[in-house]
Amino acid sequence: MTFEELQPKVTDILHHDNILREDRLLQLCHLLRDNIDYYDWVGFYFRNGDKEELILGPYAGEPTDHTVIPFGKGICGQVAVSNKNFVVPDVTAQDNYIACSITVKSEIVVPLFVNGNNIGQIDIDSNVLDAFNEADERFLEFVNAEVAKLYKS
Repeated sequence: MTFEELQPKVTDILHHDNILREDRLLQLCHLLRDNIDYYDWVGFYFRNGDKEELILGPYAGEPTDHTVIPFGKGICGQVAVSNKNFVVPDVTAQDNYIACSITVKSEIVVPLFVNGNNIGQIDIDSNVLDAFNEADERFLEFVNAEVAKLYKS
């Protein structure tokens, strides 16, 4: 399924007001993982209140031990500090990388902004080297813009 075909499905899932926010995010993770063959793990990390750490939110894929990530540590922790997308073509080439699984070859993390504040991020692992490109970045920015609407008052 193409990103263009997935966009209305993303919007549809997120606008079901009768479903808990966490459940909508979980459905979204499964939608992306099930429909994009090189998205092997899809999940959200959210800032833990005022603490400089991220807490694992809804995800689809293998369970991870990384339920709390300090700011600055790993790809997710670096994005929490930089507020910029981070595309990693080859995770073995990254010094500051937290291995979730030996099968992961590449990763993309896109920050999630609400009212200009970085409240979290979407994190995607792939078992394919150099899996992600600018089209993935634009699509995930769209996804996060839609998710952000769930957090605005």
